[in-house]
Amino acid sequence: MRRLASLADVPPNTLLSVNVGEFAVCLANADGKIYAFRDNCSHKDFPMSAGSIHGGATIECAWHGARFDMATGKAIRLPAIKPIQTYEVTLDGDDILVAV
Repeated sequence: MRRLASLADVPPNTLLSVNVGEFAVCLANADGKIYAFRDNCSHKDFPMSAGSIHGGATIECAWHGARFDMATGKAIRLPAIKPIQTYEVTLDGDDILVAV
């Protein structure tokens, strides 16, 4: 597990892109629940962190409107058909730890 941010860095209903070397991870705070996934839409190469949170664990890509389940990565609205990579998240106090 790697510390990527603190809870203060990701207020409720916001997204944060964190560079982890060769790629970026998007952290999402959906009503207090933290999710982590590759900051890249599976439909086109566009950052998911530029998108928006919809209805709990759903994120929408800002470019073409594809939606994904942030917990599983499953594509739930076209034009995306492939899932996004998700990562396990653990909270240690205010630290957000992600298995990347």
